[in-house]
Amino acid sequence: MRSVVLVGNPNVGKSVIFGIMTGRYVNVSNYPGTTVEITQGAAGINGKKTTVIDTPGTNSMIPMSEDEQVTRDILLKESGCAVLLVIDARNLRRGLSLALQLAETGVPFAMDLNMIDEAASRGIEVDSRVVAETFGVPVVTTVAVRRQGTSRLGEVIEDARPSTFRMRYSAQIEDALEKIESRLPPTNIGRRALALMLLCGDDSLTAWKAENLDEEGRSAVEEIRSDLERSIPESLGFVVSRQRLAAVDDILDRVVARVQTSGGKWSRLVGDVSMHPLWGVPILLAVLYLTYLFVGVLGAGHAVDFLERTVFQQYISPAVAWFVRAIAPDGVVENFLVGLPGTGVGEGPGFLTGQYGMVSMALSYSIAIVLPIVGFFFIAFSIMEDSGYLPRLATMVNRIFKLFGLNGKAVLPMVLGLGCNTMATMTARIMATRKERLIVTLLLALGVPCSAQMGVILGMLGSLSVGAVLWWLVTVVLVMFLVGYLGNKIFKGDASGFVLEVPPIRRPQLKNIVVKTAARIKWYLKEAVPLFILGTFVLYVLDRTNVLGWLERAGAPLVQGLLELPAKATEAFIIGFLRRDYGAAGLYDLSRQGMLDETQTVVSVITITLFVPCIANVFVIAKERGPKTAAAMLAFIFPFAFLIGGAVNFLLRSIG
Repeated sequence: MRSVVLVGNPNVGKSVIFGIMTGRYVNVSNYPGTTVEITQGAAGINGKKTTVIDTPGTNSMIPMSEDEQVTRDILLKESGCAVLLVIDARNLRRGLSLALQLAETGVPFAMDLNMIDEAASRGIEVDSRVVAETFGVPVVTTVAVRRQGTSRLGEVIEDARPSTFRMRYSAQIEDALEKIESRLPPTNIGRRALALMLLCGDDSLTAWKAENLDEEGRSAVEEIRSDLERSIPESLGFVVSRQRLAAVDDILDRVVARVQTSGGKWSRLVGDVSMHPLWGVPILLAVLYLTYLFVGVLGAGHAVDFLERTVFQQYISPAVAWFVRAIAPDGVVENFLVGLPGTGVGEGPGFLTGQYGMVSMALSYSIAIVLPIVGFFFIAFSIMEDSGYLPRLATMVNRIFKLFGLNGKAVLPMVLGLGCNTMATMTARIMATRKERLIVTLLLALGVPCSAQMGVILGMLGSLSVGAVLWWLVTVVLVMFLVGYLGNKIFKGDASGFVLEVPPIRRPQLKNIVVKTAARIKWYLKEAVPLFILGTFVLYVLDRTNVLGWLERAGAPLVQGLLELPAKATEAFIIGFLRRDYGAAGLYDLSRQGMLDETQTVVSVITITLFVPCIANVFVIAKERGPKTAAAMLAFIFPFAFLIGGAVNFLLRSIG
């Protein structure tokens, strides 16, 4: 059985279809030479084992972003694959435009008209039989989130075939296409589709042309394109798209009927109000408050207390210490692993259960403290995602993010950063351009505290006056605006357009929430936990070699002089680099001991919020953006955080 490639516009349900076909998320990896993730899984289709590839959402075979280029390149390079084109039945025009482009590639494909129930609730009736006859490929209608119609997916995939539909452009374009086609070598997709891409000036094919065309062929293609450009006053890409959409509209007249319906009225009303510039704000505040109660109180409060204090401190760590002491062949091994006799858990230099132990600190932190917080956040995020609220949130804040050279889609990694900066940095891939990904990564590293750090910060702020809390909040927000604005001016490149499909408000499906949350927790356990263990090991080595003490003494003049904080606060900032929330926890402990007055507390919280990201996030930044970019961001953030902290300290003490 040939491999199956899932293709479709963004937010049409491809990932849900993928989950149904494979049963789980199996293998996530970067497409070669890119930072774009491709998900692959094994599926049994009519008794035959096959590979299913879930591609990034795309609107065109002429890519406008790295995600779209990866989807196009998969079709260009995958030999003998079948395509399942997933279409949102509510937005058939956009989906059929992609179907027409697939027809031009000559690859065998089948169509899945998904969300057919929501289309019906809007009064849209799609004649799938006419769609199948028009394109000459098998068509199935589904409601993927409820598994309606999905049992026929294997049947239509096995029957996938090249489309019989032939799009005819104007005589000038057809003549140019014929001339270019004659000069192209055979590929996995039709020469006509490649000729169209080259004719429209697809820059992403530069490397392909260098590999597959000689200098004479490249010159001839460019000459044909230039001649056509001179005879047509408008952009060739625009003219091709306009003629293609005219053909799509003609198809729509034959396959779509609109009927009066009263269904979904409340859903549409809630959806419209949630995007309203005025009335959407109370809904946003309510969503944020409920998220705080769910993640901050239930997750960061009750769940963390139970896992950390009961499970780890009372059972797991003491059990590890008891087991080692019971089987240790001599005192040297016992002293190394759990510390000297009489040393309590979390004390001393023990490698497993000491102050910087792999169990008492690394696993306790990653499993007992961070996992429940990010787990609850993943659940809340999945609910907002499945209900259709996240795209509305992006729409509401689009104008604000334009000041940063971004668009509303940037709110998604920003919100996710409140759960875990490390994972949020990876999700910055949804931004279309390198410039946008750099700005989002910088803002995440600079001023978005993860949920674990935020919990500790809120604990410190809880003892302060309202005015002191406002100093922290206003300072961080203004700094984010300033850095985002300057980043937009300094980083080279253009911002992408804001094109986002806004699905209807709907009741979240429990199965979808479970699948998405499980996939994200699996990522956390696989990718993030090892980095936390590595960070703790580095801290252990620094402590045992007395480097940690040297760093504390070296940084003390800066902390005491510029920030006017106690020398003990230096340790908190050093640990904060290895583990962000533990740095805040160190400052929180100083505050509880009465070693910080209100001004010092505000200064310390502002500085630790803007301080360098944890070492796990640094590793991910280096992986995603390159080591040089990661080093440059660290070189900027470290002095900048202390500069802002020192400035706030000076202002507060100047005004008394």
